[in-house]
Amino acid sequence: MNARTRNMYLVPYLLWIALFVIAPIVLIVYYSLFNVEGQFTFSNYAKFFTPVYMQMTLSSFWYAFLITAFSLLVAYPAAYLLTKTKHKQLWLLLIILPSWINLLLKAYAFLGLFGTYGFVNSVLELVGIGTQQILFTDFSFVFVSVYIFIPFMILPIFNSLEELNPSLIYAARDLGASPWTTFRRVVFPLTLSGVKSGCQAVFIPALSLFMITRLIAGNRVITLGTAIEQHFLVTQDWGMGATIAVFLIIAMAVIMLLTGSRKRGLQDDGKKKAV
Repeated sequence: MNARTRNMYLVPYLLWIALFVIAPIVLIVYYSLFNVEGQFTFSNYAKFFTPVYMQMTLSSFWYAFLITAFSLLVAYPAAYLLTKTKHKQLWLLLIILPSWINLLLKAYAFLGLFGTYGFVNSVLELVGIGTQQILFTDFSFVFVSVYIFIPFMILPIFNSLEELNPSLIYAARDLGASPWTTFRRVVFPLTLSGVKSGCQAVFIPALSLFMITRLIAGNRVITLGTAIEQHFLVTQDWGMGATIAVFLIIAMAVIMLLTGSRKRGLQDDGKKKAV
């Protein structure tokens, strides 16, 4: 295949990137330079650094961190157990299957489960604890978010564990390493690429959640995604909404740069630590 033919195959990809990645970002930056009256201004950027929006930004990062941390705590042991099961591909499919269901449907399902007369409160009454306020709390927001994002954390970790050479684990055990030392010095460093990919897949979308904050948290949790929705759909201040979106895109790009590393280099580093 010559260079001319190869370049022809790149045209659809470049058009896709230009139309659906570059053009929307340029449009968002353009709208961020106008106020609600349609006048050109930089005041939106100055307004973003006020205490209200800074608090909102910290809240968004805090909840995204919690969602990512809990997802990782559940996903890593689950992915490890999956690699040890007999029908691992079937179990993996069952874990991924809920991600094919519409997000809105899953959110409404939890409204029924966590409601005052829902299944969870019925169980609590049965065991003598009594009815509790589960919906519209930080707990319900984080729990539902973790449930939604956890397949995206399990899959890359599972793939990294599957690619791990088992002879390295056997060698560590033969040299007298305990199970915890083997995990800390061999298994985890060599699967860190999957952990980073999973954290990217969870943390970045968790920053811009807005529908779950309305349905599950009852607007008690305010994030950057919620603020963008409010400015575009309620206050009609598209300039401020676009400004928040610009900073959100920058934050996502920085996170991708910080957590992105070449797989080969990461594996080599992990092997050096294992030795």
